[in-house]
Amino acid sequence: MVNSPAHPAEPHVGSVSSKLNWLRAGVLGANDGIVSTAGIVVGVAAAAVERGPVLTAGIAGLAAGAVSMALGEYVSVSTQRDTEKALLTKERRELREDPAAELDELAALYEAKGLNADTARLVAEELTEHDAFAAHAEIELGLSPDELTNPWQAALSSALAFTVGALLPLLAISIPPLSSRIPVTVVAVLVALLCTGAVSAALGGAPAKRAIVRNVVGGGLALAITYGIGHLVGVAVT
Repeated sequence: MVNSPAHPAEPHVGSVSSKLNWLRAGVLGANDGIVSTAGIVVGVAAAAVERGPVLTAGIAGLAAGAVSMALGEYVSVSTQRDTEKALLTKERRELREDPAAELDELAALYEAKGLNADTARLVAEELTEHDAFAAHAEIELGLSPDELTNPWQAALSSALAFTVGALLPLLAISIPPLSSRIPVTVVAVLVALLCTGAVSAALGGAPAKRAIVRNVVGGGLALAITYGIGHLVGVAVT
């Protein structure tokens, strides 16, 4: 990675997608861990008075969810990485078989970005002389050959984040007295969703208010539905 002399802490070379990949997966995993586990424990708590069934269901949901998130991220990111590798392999072959045509293509791409024809040709020739493959990968594919997406990183980040997120509703439902465990859990979950909504907005550069409202309303709706189902089931089986 190369930094600008004027802004030494700001990267200007290399794709940031691989660096943000694990953060995206982490925020998504934490959010899912909070909502899904909270839905389970609130639903079971609405149907059962004892702590045992609630904690058992919550821990089972945590384990299943963490594994599911990890597998899902691994498969998804592995597919993306395979696609990236295939595109890079194709580009290597084209450079080897017809370098002149690839040079013309590179110059045309820079010209399309706003450079005049002479400047675009000069840039293409100098970049080709320095590292033709890296130049084509960046301008044609938007990829850095040395910074492909990492499926293991995404999977582990997602599983860990899901587990951390799921621990919140588990603690919130198990620590308070029975009479207040559901309200305490709901408040704790909504506050946590407010935080994950703000973080996800910051990572994506999106408006924070919209992300927070979407997160909190969606999580609150999920809790209301699971509580209602748990209550109805509990009444029906007793």
